[in-house]
Amino acid sequence: MTSVDTARAVASAVPDPELPMLTLADLGILRDVEVAAGRVVVSVTPTYSGCPAMTEIRRDVAARLTAAGFEDVEVRTVLHPAWTTDWVTDEGRRKLAGAGISPASAAPAPTGGRVPLTLGPTRRAVTCPRCGSADAALTSPFGATACRALYRCRQCSEPFEHMKEI
Repeated sequence: MTSVDTARAVASAVPDPELPMLTLADLGILRDVEVAAGRVVVSVTPTYSGCPAMTEIRRDVAARLTAAGFEDVEVRTVLHPAWTTDWVTDEGRRKLAGAGISPASAAPAPTGGRVPLTLGPTRRAVTCPRCGSADAALTSPFGATACRALYRCRQCSEPFEHMKEI
């Protein structure tokens, strides 16, 4: 395994501090890992520009890479292109659902040609992670973090968090 492969594996395995069941790779915020002349540069895109977890994420990535033997580590915040919930991996969506958080739906990839534009508030179907019903009511657009909202399933009556589509 090359040093860049090792560094990427270490950075990929760092858990998100707000959603510890997910790794940075699962969440899709790990953008790039480069190793040149003994220096490791890791690029991370926050889920939103004011994400308070970024300080902890940078610290965790640097600490784990240092523990793996990399002495010169830099963790960069990359804001462009902006993170989207489409970057959450299928494994990340499974882990979110397993933790009782409704994962954001992956948008279908554009197929070319015209793309319909919908103006106004629209939401994708939110599925209850407990019973699978798509009959859910928004109880609060604000959850434990800015990237989550609170819902209640109308079928099983259980409350749950949903990762907002961005």
